[in-house]
Amino acid sequence: MSAVLERQLLLQLGDRLRQLRKSQGIGTIDMAARVGIARNTLRAIENGDPAPSMGSYLRVMSALGVVGELALLAGDSMTPAPQGTAGARSRREKPSIQVTVTADTSRHEIQDLQSLALHQAAVDLVKVDPAQLARAQATLARWLGSGPSRSTSLWTEWEEVLSKRQWRKILGRSRRAQELRQSSPLVTLLPEDTRKSVLSQIGALKKGVVIRDAVEEDVR
Repeated sequence: MSAVLERQLLLQLGDRLRQLRKSQGIGTIDMAARVGIARNTLRAIENGDPAPSMGSYLRVMSALGVVGELALLAGDSMTPAPQGTAGARSRREKPSIQVTVTADTSRHEIQDLQSLALHQAAVDLVKVDPAQLARAQATLARWLGSGPSRSTSLWTEWEEVLSKRQWRKILGRSRRAQELRQSSPLVTLLPEDTRKSVLSQIGALKKGVVIRDAVEEDVR
């Protein structure tokens, strides 16, 4: 599973959980209290943020009544029951899930996913090689020194993001996070092969990606 596909699945899961909560008439304060997590954590989950723990995701899913499939995956019930009994499954029946990304031109979903993926790759690079952070700061200083710009306020905010390594601030789905990514010095760090890899993964998602059981693929 590619990093882009993984992020898209989380984004779709977060959107689905938000829709379920709203359809059940539950507010964010009430839901956070029921689940026992902070409201900011609930917001992160509904935004498909990978930072919250799996346990937090599971508690939200349980509260919304959609944790059953995950329970099947983790439990013994995935073992086929005797033929003729309720819930019988065949080991030959390998599920195939197709994830299709539809570009919404009014919301620029594909472009934003691409931006998220590129910035996640850049953040990962900085974590592995902290020296890259100085390169991004040097680029930012050069931009700020070039004179007034419509992006000056964003670049000033980027100074704090880089100095304090506030990665969650730029990897969210808020409007401000999107604006920051549009004026980012981080993506200038990415090697060409990394950039091409992300773009290739985005291209694959536009067409739709089929996820099949790994064992089934090996047998073939």
